[in-house]
Amino acid sequence: MGDTIFGKIVRREIPADIVYENDDVLAFKDLNPQAPVHVLFVPKRALATLNEATSADAELLGKLMLAAADYAKAQGFDKDGYRVVVNCNEHGGQTVFHLHLHLLAGRRMHWPPG
Repeated sequence: MGDTIFGKIVRREIPADIVYENDDVLAFKDLNPQAPVHVLFVPKRALATLNEATSADAELLGKLMLAAADYAKAQGFDKDGYRVVVNCNEHGGQTVFHLHLHLLAGRRMHWPPG
């Protein structure tokens, strides 16, 4: 699962405000939210970055996206809309090297994001 903070959350070695879980994905509230709703979706099997993903990871990547959509529907903000972001490496804004999706909702998003 990796030795990152996210791997430790997946293993329940450190606490997090977990809001969603299935066999492959764990989601928890971001400690530094950038929107009223800011949830991180992480695969339980760690990949450091999107660059490490191969065609063998396609199903897992799809499950991450579907988990975010399921959560949005369950929470009722799917109709108003939400944003899903993947940061990759330093210039992409990635600070934890365990692949994850940011789900942002609860306000109007602007473009470009910054």
